[in-house]
Amino acid sequence: MKKFCLTILFPGLFVLSSTAQIKLPAFFSDSMVLQQNTEAPVWGWAAAGKKIIVSGSWSEKKVETIADENGKWMVKLPTPKAGGPYNVIIQSAVTKILHGVLIGEVWICSGQSNMEMPVNGWPGAPVNNSSTEIANANYPSIRLFTVDKTIAFTPQTDVKGQWSSCSPESVASFSATAYFFGRELYNHLHIPIGLIHTSWGGTVAEAWTSEAALRTMNDFNKELDAVNSIAKDVEAMKIKDSLNTIAWEKAIAESNKPQYADDNTNDDWKTMQLPTTWERAGLDIDGIVWFKRFVDIPVSWTGKSLHLDLGPIDDNDVMYFNGRIADSTMEDGAWAKDRHYTIAADFVKPGKNMIAVKVIDNGGGGGIYGKPDQLKLFADGESDTIMLSGDWLYKVGFVKAQTVSSSNPNQPSVLYNGMIAPLVPYAIKGAIWYQGESNVGRAGQYEKLFPLMISDWRRLFKEPGFPFYFVQIAPYHYGGNNRDAAALRDAQRRTLQHLSNTGMAVTMDIGETDNIHPSDKQDVGKRLSLWALNKIYGDKNIFYSGPLYQNFEIKGNKAIVSFTQTEGGLTTFNKPLNNFELKDGDGKWKPATATIDGDKVVVMADGVSNPKGVRYAYSDDAAGSLFNGKGLPASSFTSEKELP
Repeated sequence: MKKFCLTILFPGLFVLSSTAQIKLPAFFSDSMVLQQNTEAPVWGWAAAGKKIIVSGSWSEKKVETIADENGKWMVKLPTPKAGGPYNVIIQSAVTKILHGVLIGEVWICSGQSNMEMPVNGWPGAPVNNSSTEIANANYPSIRLFTVDKTIAFTPQTDVKGQWSSCSPESVASFSATAYFFGRELYNHLHIPIGLIHTSWGGTVAEAWTSEAALRTMNDFNKELDAVNSIAKDVEAMKIKDSLNTIAWEKAIAESNKPQYADDNTNDDWKTMQLPTTWERAGLDIDGIVWFKRFVDIPVSWTGKSLHLDLGPIDDNDVMYFNGRIADSTMEDGAWAKDRHYTIAADFVKPGKNMIAVKVIDNGGGGGIYGKPDQLKLFADGESDTIMLSGDWLYKVGFVKAQTVSSSNPNQPSVLYNGMIAPLVPYAIKGAIWYQGESNVGRAGQYEKLFPLMISDWRRLFKEPGFPFYFVQIAPYHYGGNNRDAAALRDAQRRTLQHLSNTGMAVTMDIGETDNIHPSDKQDVGKRLSLWALNKIYGDKNIFYSGPLYQNFEIKGNKAIVSFTQTEGGLTTFNKPLNNFELKDGDGKWKPATATIDGDKVVVMADGVSNPKGVRYAYSDDAAGSLFNGKGLPASSFTSEKELP
């Protein structure tokens, strides 16, 4: 979800030497896949005014055009039904031949870290059975293309990357979700599959949406103006970024210094309720923030080692006890790791003691943000526990200057510019998407933004209804009010109502509440493929969705909830049906009991005589308990019309 290396590109014409008369984007190359049964755009650059003739070895038909004054040219090449390998021949002053070209189904695969997560997993975040999956990945008719991470401030014309046949060597570092999706398609259709993977961990949806589309929302105009200012003076911004980086690295290097670890709590110190993220507490910065908490240690704990649990901290931290460093977590990728620290016995004294935590946030969210019961202090051999949730003193130690940056992927449109625009208008069948975690906390906005992004892509690819299938984010404890991710999930669910030819893979039953990158990517890819196989490829024997909330009606003190996608009836597979709530007349949500009645659910709650609303699994880390007879889980939902 966090930070990765990048390349920044800037617009400009391709300079063609006399011996290099044809230049093609990176994805027009050997081993590529072209979409079947279509007029596939093929384009590139040549000397201005030159005639370009393009043909495929599957046909004698040739298409031709003239390079414009900037050297840009494009033709529409008719493609046959799936097959190959073929050659694509491009003729001008010289001839260029693309070998081993397959004709089949092409899908764009995009999003953030759960889409980026490779088949071989990440340290501490494995993919189920990855070794076996990699060893068995011999599918020469599945072709893989990964777009290099690229930030850009104006739409670009090319990417870095190359096509490869699916093999144990190539699949290990390729998107697991995309691969398992493509494998399901191939095993059902037995035709070539092309997967173009373009994702970046920890990124927001607005970064993947064009400026023209975002301007219609008016939510991002200030940030877009900043992006445009960067585009006008890139070199100056790069110098500023370099100076900011030097200052940040110096601050990190001094992390072992006890700058604010003493017991001084002058007027500069403020109060924050932990656990929470800085952003939820109104502290919208990246940088270093110090936290302090005084505790009274019983005499019986003297001379004993203590154990301090703090839950997850985003990103790194150094922990002090009575002004001395006791422990730390400074490795990369530790932002979701629970902290379990040991405090040596000689640090401890009876009476007043002080805990200080220096939290270092590199970017994105920051803070001590787990569950309240995760923050605690206890001693070896003692039954008592000191709970530490609640008010802590805090002081900002260093602010990282990264609000406007030439190296920040979470600025609006910069990933669209660098990683989507260059692909337009490559002929594709559709897109799959796994993203949303980085937009948690902005569900009401996402309900508008996400459909806008989908419509934007469809417009740009000149395919106004291409299928767009996405993954609903999995249960995970984000901290805060424990409802923000549930609201984001509902914004995703509502996209199905806002836009046609969309589909959602629900993961309520395969999430891991302590791991934002669940290991089961096989079922994620398969559930995405169910939508495509039924809706696009016409296999009506495949059922594609779990139950989706439709409406509710009141009968006495009961809410009768109706669903679509109840094939085979509703079931819990002999487990309790839980996580339903009803809203009473005062607007308060009450825990409810629920029973299945055919293809409906009957919900009741003590003290609620006239329910005003109903919701299911409406907390960040709620696991699914409701399924249809095909074994697919129901989406969480709320009947509320407005999302926060």
